Amino acid sequence: MGEPLNVGIIGCGKIIAQYLETFARLDDVRLVAVADLDLSRAQEVADATPGTEALSVDELLADDRIRVVVNLTVPAAHAEVSHRIITAGKSVYVEKPITATTDEARSVLAAAEAAGVRIGSAPDTVLGSGVQTARKAIDDGLIGSPISATATMVTPGHERWHPNPDFYYVPGGGPLLDMGPYYVTALVTLLGPVARVVGAASATRSTRTIQSGEREGEVIPVSTPTHVTGLLVHESGAISTLVTSFDAVATTASNIEVHGERGTLGVPDPNHFAGDVRLWSLGDTEWTTLPVSAGYTRAARGYGVADMAWGADASGPGESRASGTLAFHVLEVMESLLVSAQTLEYVTITTTVERPEAVPLTEK
Repeated sequence: MGEPLNVGIIGCGKIIAQYLETFARLDDVRLVAVADLDLSRAQEVADATPGTEALSVDELLADDRIRVVVNLTVPAAHAEVSHRIITAGKSVYVEKPITATTDEARSVLAAAEAAGVRIGSAPDTVLGSGVQTARKAIDDGLIGSPISATATMVTPGHERWHPNPDFYYVPGGGPLLDMGPYYVTALVTLLGPVARVVGAASATRSTRTIQSGEREGEVIPVSTPTHVTGLLVHESGAISTLVTSFDAVATTASNIEVHGERGTLGVPDPNHFAGDVRLWSLGDTEWTTLPVSAGYTRAARGYGVADMAWGADASGPGESRASGTLAFHVLEVMESLLVSAQTLEYVTITTTVERPEAVPLTEK
């Protein structure tokens, strides 16, 4: 490697702590500056992060040292802030979802292409040893031809722990657009792109009560579905069943299972980077835990940015594994599930994507 990749961050909310921890131990990524609409929040982060400055958003975008800007704003602001970053001539890595709508995502990707810069997007959890070991098992034929998959994410709601959960309960939020990116990105990584979907959705409560922080007891409105389920028909012919809920209390279902002609694969939580991958082959009487065989073994949030640094020129055109193209496809799948829930009809997915390049077993 040459010089480290100089990075700036816009948005100093709750998620930034995980990125700071990751960047602090990566020699190939250097965090130069942070910015937030509330400059005091940026200053607090900079004070606790050696070598990092607190800047205004405009100052950060004008800083010639910075090649990639990590967009950690709320989903509703992802498109606007990403456009500003692109206009400044810098590449973007944005938290999930890439934007709140596919129309916004299409505009952002077009702007990046015209400007000759790169778009990356969370989730990068699929770069870790969990999903990558599962992918290698499928690619190596351990379950035969994949037939189907199930993916289940249920929680009684983020208002139970998040001090400012409002954005989870407006369009662009909900369990599908908040947690679905982890699951759908994993399904595409394992089984390939999606061709069409059909979905159903509901919202059991019109309000939620914040249960932590300074706003504890405050009631907030709900204006987006809080339970979404659907079928994803992959281009390969495999069929995935997806359940995401902010209404259900608990489940014994596996996070993800992939079923093939000769076996079933248990895939760990795609919201995490690691975890046991289990195999039940035809004729077996119990699960076998597979050895870790692929992925970045120390991966954590921010490895999508590091993967940019380890690949081609991060400030120029091209794609890393956690690409904007993949995030766009995943967003269209999720948005189409919500459309289908209203029309009660299959929706054809207009985008497609190549499965990202596999991550070999990498001790970093």
